[in-house]
Amino acid sequence: LDDTGAIRVVFRAMGDGQPLQVSDPAAANYVTASTSTGIPLAVEYRSRGVSARPRWKSLTVTVNGGYLCEGDVITIVFGDTSGGSPGMRVQTMADGGFEFKVLADVCAVGHFVPIPDTPTVAIVPGPPVIWKAVLPTLRRPGERFRFGLKAEDRWGNPTDRATGHFVFETSLPVDGLPDTFDYRPGEKAISFDGLSVSNPGVLRITVCDRSGAVAAESHPLVIREGRCGGYWGDMHGQSGESVGITTSRQYFDFARNKAFLDATGHQANDFQINNAFWAYLNELSAEYNEEGVFVTLPGYEWSGNTAVGGDRNVYFRSEGRQIRRSSHALLTDRADLDTDAPDANRLFEALTGEDCVVYAHVGGRYADTAYAHDPKVESAMEIHSAWGTFEWLLTDGFALGHRCGVVCNSDGHKGRPGASYPGAAMFGAYGGLTCFYAEELSRDGLFACLRRRHHYGTTGTRLHLDVRAELPNGGRLFDRDPKAFPDTASSVVNEVMMGDIVQTNDETVKLKIEVITQAPIERVEVRNGKQVLQTLRPYTSTELGNRIRVLWSGAEYRGRGRTTYWKGRLRFHGATIRRINKINIWNHEKLADQQGSDTVQFDTITTGNYAGFDAWLDSGLGGQVELTTNHGDLNTALNDIGIDDLVMEAGGLERRIRLFRLPEDNPHREMNETVSVP
Repeated sequence: LDDTGAIRVVFRAMGDGQPLQVSDPAAANYVTASTSTGIPLAVEYRSRGVSARPRWKSLTVTVNGGYLCEGDVITIVFGDTSGGSPGMRVQTMADGGFEFKVLADVCAVGHFVPIPDTPTVAIVPGPPVIWKAVLPTLRRPGERFRFGLKAEDRWGNPTDRATGHFVFETSLPVDGLPDTFDYRPGEKAISFDGLSVSNPGVLRITVCDRSGAVAAESHPLVIREGRCGGYWGDMHGQSGESVGITTSRQYFDFARNKAFLDATGHQANDFQINNAFWAYLNELSAEYNEEGVFVTLPGYEWSGNTAVGGDRNVYFRSEGRQIRRSSHALLTDRADLDTDAPDANRLFEALTGEDCVVYAHVGGRYADTAYAHDPKVESAMEIHSAWGTFEWLLTDGFALGHRCGVVCNSDGHKGRPGASYPGAAMFGAYGGLTCFYAEELSRDGLFACLRRRHHYGTTGTRLHLDVRAELPNGGRLFDRDPKAFPDTASSVVNEVMMGDIVQTNDETVKLKIEVITQAPIERVEVRNGKQVLQTLRPYTSTELGNRIRVLWSGAEYRGRGRTTYWKGRLRFHGATIRRINKINIWNHEKLADQQGSDTVQFDTITTGNYAGFDAWLDSGLGGQVELTTNHGDLNTALNDIGIDDLVMEAGGLERRIRLFRLPEDNPHREMNETVSVP
């Protein structure tokens, strides 16, 4: 290394370890560097702006007052404890090959060249803190399904350090499920395959340990005769070949065997997909596709800037299709530039005649559906992911006449599709899931479902949702959107399901809503576009107790810097807090804790989603609530907090804080309601 030459160690952008630092020897992640010859070194860490995607984070060690010869040694200590540092706090997600990618500027010309034999270490799961019991949501009598059981560590990694003897208690007889099971160390997840239930009903499986204590309770599985089953998918995420972590093969394996999904898709940024990787992704998609068991859709993320349409997800029914990139930004082989679609309108033109579906989504580059939208292929809006919650992407389309379905996915970059925790850095929400109402678990079944919008999304849970409309005098149901397909077939019906497009002369219809959940139901909102027509609750005002729910939500704006930081405290004057329960506080390094007997202090984030807490008080009437935050203050009497939201608007993009009262205990996990809608 010449004088002022340097080596640079670069790390993946999506790693959420604490930032490296060189200024405080007693703090975490302190880094030192030295040479075997005593030549002085300058050490600098930058989180962005020095090295290219996907390795934005860089530690540069520069020779400063001499030179180094072959055989001389530079020693870098990450998390140097000699000055009192506790060490290096690494990323929260398990990674079998965490890289210390090294580059060198030997001649001091500012050009860094990768050197071979990149060092790696394994970041492994921690001890178990929670058990998860996972079921699908809708199956027909006798239809096969599987039940998944796993333990997760503090940050949501399936851990191989769990063990236990468990008893399975079921609400319905299950053919093929043992009564007991010994979960042995070394397993990260167990799947009980080929199960079935003969009789209609709602199946819940309770997992109890040797003492009889409940370790986990499953999601509800509705067993019912019908045309469709309900199949869960996370169709959107990335692996380490692009900007995520782990390999694409590990990605598919996690989706099937650790998250117990029915379907998945891999969506790498197009400007990082060379032709060899595109071919390999197609091979993996074909290999993992097992119709009736686990379905994959080959595809990619068209990653154009918002100015030219913004992010879209493209899914093909079959492998071997031409990728139409937004650009070749990170690709050195540009022989196929002529295949690019540099804006979203050009993308839709290029997809004419392709057997595909497209989602619009919000990630780094949010989709602008006013700039471009093709109803023939763009069937859905992704309104939740690990990036946050974005109902505006759907509601923007109402004024534009768009008829799109709702999907939610993880857009995960941490190698955990279907169970994507946000970790401790830039992501603010748990990844979403989509339930597909399909006649069969196959690519044909999913495509038919998507093209008729027979699906719904969640912020990560598995709940059963059946929404139908009864038409007193009947109506005409269209197979496809008649605005896009004027010659589409139609039929006369008296009832339609979610996603259907129907024409009727009735002045009102009866909306039938069935919700069956794992957690208690707080409310169901019936909306016409953005307008809330009616709010349904499974309890009344007379059942309210001394339990106050406090939720903060929203974002700064639509783009990359959408994260809202919430700092504040809530004090109950004249009341004592018995206990609190945190809501969506995913980052364990953030504060949302009880301080003393009457105060909750918080320092958290939202990215369009919501977070907060429940507080159980010894008295719910007398006293005052004093809320102080960096986005505004609220003072009110405790007895003014009731069943309806008390709202403090806070600017930004739908930033607000809501307070309302709940029953002391809410046992309601099923609702069946009928509402007349004009």
